[in-house]
Amino acid sequence: MYKILIVEDDISIHNVIEELLKKQNYKIYNAYSGTEALLLLEKEEFDLILLDLMLPAINGEEIIEKVKDTPIIVLSAKISPEDKVKCLKTGANDYITKPFVASELLARIEVQLRQKNKNNIKENLKYKDLELLNDNHTLCVSNEKVSLTRTEYAILKQLLLNQSQIISKNRLLDLISTDTDDCCDENSLKVHISNIRRKTKKVKDENYIESVWGIGFKMYD
Repeated sequence: MYKILIVEDDISIHNVIEELLKKQNYKIYNAYSGTEALLLLEKEEFDLILLDLMLPAINGEEIIEKVKDTPIIVLSAKISPEDKVKCLKTGANDYITKPFVASELLARIEVQLRQKNKNNIKENLKYKDLELLNDNHTLCVSNEKVSLTRTEYAILKQLLLNQSQIISKNRLLDLISTDTDDCCDENSLKVHISNIRRKTKKVKDENYIESVWGIGFKMYD
């Protein structure tokens, strides 16, 4: 499950963002000042930070300078090009002006998390007795190699990267299209999932992928 830190001192805006992201199954951490944000950053590692600039004590610009390895999306009422350029040059990954549209915020969050996944995939992905080999795009089931198509590999990779999270069908289609340039639809996605299940069951009679009715897919707990 992706961990997102919201740094926003306006409680009403903060609550709106938190409710929006929880509906998407993100794990949310809250900070209402720059000082509180830095304390949390010392204790936890996050996948993304949503950051207001005008904060009590330590402002958002100072936080951007201190954070090096976590994507930051600035959410600010400052609309001047100079403010945007300064934040982006300092280290922010994106900048959204308030008031923002919920769908745009979610889309930009997905872009940053997708890019973070691409940058972080260096080691093989493991789940129970599955191992997805990064160097040659091979799946091993109980140490036995299983051949996957490019699209099947991309689907399983996203599910393994988000093992505790339900991935909606639309989001999964977006993620795999970035990896493969394939134009899948929901019907073909179901076929690919079925093929993965069939191939893994030839080695071990276990269903690793759970269908969550009306939503999407996840790895079985």
